[in-house]
Amino acid sequence: MSIFIDADACPVRDEVIRVAERHKTKVFIVSNGNLRPHRHPLVKMVFVPDGPDVADDWIAQRAAGGDVVITADIPLADRCIAAGARVIQPNGEVLDMHNIGPVLAGRDLMTDLRAANPLMQGGAKPFSKADRSHFLNVLENEMRKVKTGT
Repeated sequence: MSIFIDADACPVRDEVIRVAERHKTKVFIVSNGNLRPHRHPLVKMVFVPDGPDVADDWIAQRAAGGDVVITADIPLADRCIAAGARVIQPNGEVLDMHNIGPVLAGRDLMTDLRAANPLMQGGAKPFSKADRSHFLNVLENEMRKVKTGT
């Protein structure tokens, strides 16, 4: 079991490392740069070249059943779910084979709407302490499920 973090703009890297330490699980922090190296022995920093989806491709090629992927990238989540990995968004939402279709469709719809209306504003809400706490609880539960095979 490993945890893969799509690290660019991920607000929960430290929380993931705390949970991984408790479970003695290796963490791959994947980025195209601009992150300080992490010295924790369970953490492997992976720096990929710049380019569209290079970090996503690295993660998707390695994530498999029994792994956990942390990402806000819906197409990457879809690829990882297809490979059997568990996927958690930084907001704590678990994506799986039962809900990824509608989430992917919603993402595509919003992309089309923004393309049609350049004045359309949007973005993520600020990340709160409650969001971090929720994410930690969800990650802990998913790690336990992986260990028990449920």
